[in-house]
Amino acid sequence: MTHWLEVIGVGEGELPTLPPASVVLGSTRVISRLSSSPAPAGQGDHAKHGGGGGPKLQPWQSPHLDAMLEQIVAHRGMPTIVLATGDPLWFGIGATLARVLAADEYRIHPSPSSFQLAAARLHWPLQHVTTLSLHARPPELIHPHLTPGHRILALTTDATTAPHVANLLVERGYARSVLTVLENLGGSNEQLRSAQALGFDLKIGDLYVLAIDCVADPGAPLLTPTPGLPDDAFVNDGQLTKREVRAATLARLMPYPGALLWDVGAGCGSVAIEWMRAARDARAIAFEREGERLQMIAVNADRLGAPTLRIENGDAPASLAGMPTPDAVFLGGGVANEALFHACWTALRSGGRFVANAVTLEAEAALFERQSRLGGELVRIDVALLDTIGSRRAFRPRLPVTQWSMTKP
Repeated sequence: MTHWLEVIGVGEGELPTLPPASVVLGSTRVISRLSSSPAPAGQGDHAKHGGGGGPKLQPWQSPHLDAMLEQIVAHRGMPTIVLATGDPLWFGIGATLARVLAADEYRIHPSPSSFQLAAARLHWPLQHVTTLSLHARPPELIHPHLTPGHRILALTTDATTAPHVANLLVERGYARSVLTVLENLGGSNEQLRSAQALGFDLKIGDLYVLAIDCVADPGAPLLTPTPGLPDDAFVNDGQLTKREVRAATLARLMPYPGALLWDVGAGCGSVAIEWMRAARDARAIAFEREGERLQMIAVNADRLGAPTLRIENGDAPASLAGMPTPDAVFLGGGVANEALFHACWTALRSGGRFVANAVTLEAEAALFERQSRLGGELVRIDVALLDTIGSRRAFRPRLPVTQWSMTKP
């Protein structure tokens, strides 16, 4: 198919010369700039931005991405232009067009992204900076990236994003971190202003990039994306996969970008949350039936940077029905339940990872039987922690955990 769609990145400066088109789509702000600008010399009627025989100018009818895609596809086969911001493939609409269009249907013309402009203004080497989109996303997504000396560039939703992030920084013990608001990058009214997270009170508009230079307060907890967070980082009622076993469990599950985990019998959600923190855009569904634990999962997910964790209430295996196919399954509760195992194993895609932890003899016996029948690896994990007995010190053992892991053929 000959391409019919041009996706053109624009900045705050002069708009580019547009190729011939029947319709031009974009944000209301960009479309209004286009309709008020003169047609470039030598382009003929097609460049008369909505006048005479020029292209029809259409602002987005809805801010929702699916609605935008529908609006684009409605013009399929006609010469169409989409005006995007900066680089359309960097948290832009170009990154999602592959869901509905073949590669030969459209071409992408990037301009410098707001991240590139922001890094240039701040003199931050971009390869050492984390770039995030907090546009229409929870600001709590910054949590896994809050480490001493780290730098973050984030797209924002509106004027409320920066103060929300400032509050999160103060709560995490990063009150001295410097937030820089970079407004209207590349435009004639561009401005940069900075303030510490503690007492952040800048008056800002809705169009800006937020830069965060992380400075840890003395004693601030170090909660890196590496699996094995301290047990006390989680609100829990004791039903928690302990730190050392959790780290070993995540190592066997092998998180990777975009992969989906089912955490069945999630407890306080520790495994699902660490899975999401360990790889960019990793997803998880936490299945739990106890009401109080559902609340714990939600609190932990927000506090530890996994606010998009999906939480499902109900009795498994019934609660598993109709859920998206997982790339990995962790069975932490009901391990001896053969119907539950069968439902999880059947749902797991070919090539997916399965991990189950057993503490009781009944659960351990079920894992031995499954390993004999299906293969995989069995590991016994014994952990002992330093404790005191009177005036002496000794290692106090925890309950041993038998772990079965394998890749589904």
